[in-house]
Amino acid sequence: MSKILRVTLVRSLIGITEKHRATVRGLGLRHTGHTVELSDTPEVRGMIKKVPYLLRWEEQS
Repeated sequence: MSKILRVTLVRSLIGITEKHRATVRGLGLRHTGHTVELSDTPEVRGMIKKVPYLLRWEEQS
């Protein structure tokens, strides 16, 4: 059984570099306050690590 990560966008994308915007879009987040549940994979962890100042996340089992 794989773990699930609940990821929420907590800061606006205004003034954020295009690469970081693309990373947030890749996670499936659309607007401030939007939450998605993603599988806990190395790819997702890497994307979260790239933009931690924009996100809040927690592990679900």
